Amino acid sequence: MKKMLVTALLVASAILPTAAQAQAIPPAVIAVVDLEKVTGACNACKTAANALRSQVTGLQNRQQALVTPLETEGKAIQTAIDALNGKEPDAALKTRAQNWETKRNQAAQEVARQQQQIQLNNQYVQKQIADKLGPIYTQVMQRRGANIMVEQGATLASGAALDVSNDVVAALNAAMPTLQTTAAAAPAPARPKQPQGR
Repeated sequence: MKKMLVTALLVASAILPTAAQAQAIPPAVIAVVDLEKVTGACNACKTAANALRSQVTGLQNRQQALVTPLETEGKAIQTAIDALNGKEPDAALKTRAQNWETKRNQAAQEVARQQQQIQLNNQYVQKQIADKLGPIYTQVMQRRGANIMVEQGATLASGAALDVSNDVVAALNAAMPTLQTTAAAAPAPARPKQPQGR
């Protein structure tokens, strides 16, 4: 009986490691990518970043061009109101102040629209890059024999041999020679419908 029990245990111990090996997870082979380096070094990314900076500079210049005459006109109107010493402004001054307010509102709306467009453009550029990077990550991992890829910022430390950023940059340059930097314009806000007369 003892001999039978020992034999059964030996058979069981031979079977269990085989079953455990079938469920074992392969060892991690990790690749590290520095996304900041990738987006800063890829040719199309640099060109797009320059175009977006140019758009921001253009907006700042336009904003200044709108604000300067409005400030001058606003000060002149305020000086005329102050000269009245509390008296009621005449119709011409009231009209001038109303026109100034209309121009100020129009300028603010124009700047807000352009700011929104630049934000949309930036998001559009980021989406184009992200769409290209997904398949590139897989290709680089397969080529380098990695089964995990992490962003350098998510690691505490890593060896230089694990860094595949240059591979990703090269693949991104090949896959994406250019980027579009102007997204479709945001839809204009809907105007309330006017009731129709009979």
